[in-house]
Amino acid sequence: MLPTRMLYDFQTQTFLSDGVLSPIELVRRAVVNGYSGLAITDHVGVGGIEPLLEHLREDCYIAQEEWGIPVFPGVELTHLPPKLITSAAQRARDAGAAMVLVHGETPVEPVEPGTNRAAVSSPAVDILGHPGLITEEDAQVAAENDVFLEISARKGHSLANGHIVSMSTAAGAQMLIDSDAHAPEDLLTEAMALTVARGSGLNEEATRIVLLDNPRRLIDRLSLRWSVPSPGGSG
Repeated sequence: MLPTRMLYDFQTQTFLSDGVLSPIELVRRAVVNGYSGLAITDHVGVGGIEPLLEHLREDCYIAQEEWGIPVFPGVELTHLPPKLITSAAQRARDAGAAMVLVHGETPVEPVEPGTNRAAVSSPAVDILGHPGLITEEDAQVAAENDVFLEISARKGHSLANGHIVSMSTAAGAQMLIDSDAHAPEDLLTEAMALTVARGSGLNEEATRIVLLDNPRRLIDRLSLRWSVPSPGGSG
């Protein structure tokens, strides 16, 4: 039997990019769904990194303080030329991103080849989102650099989930399940998270690791970069 309260989600979008909810409403709806941790990762290129994070940080502070779950401001670096990914990821970290996710080579979008390798090679990247038909070599680099590989609950991106699990397992890379939510109905439920995990080929023990152990380990990492400021503090 898997534990309850295992809903963690590290890829979500708001109306600051192509989602439909404000950051604070997204968090509130996630809390009602039973989430235990959340990252907001709106799509961004290079020029929009600082204003995006300035907006997200304030709402994440409020949500975390009022509703008692960790909420991390992040970015999803999307459709960048691979040679710019490392510098953009570090720029996002410097601008206050608790987490950096890169939009991987999903089979349903024209992501430039080489994006997966650039992402898993960057010391400032935490997650490679929906990496599509990732090679075992790139999965091995992800394992070496402790970059998580995403199993996606989103239509289209999820077409390669079985392949991602196979490559990640062979390489020893760590995996997470994310919703890639753009609207309220996209947010995970426990039943949906379990369905995505088992439908991707994970057995019960691997499902426990992907849905519970790995998210908690990532939250420990992110919490070192991000905390709610004390009253009157600078954060």
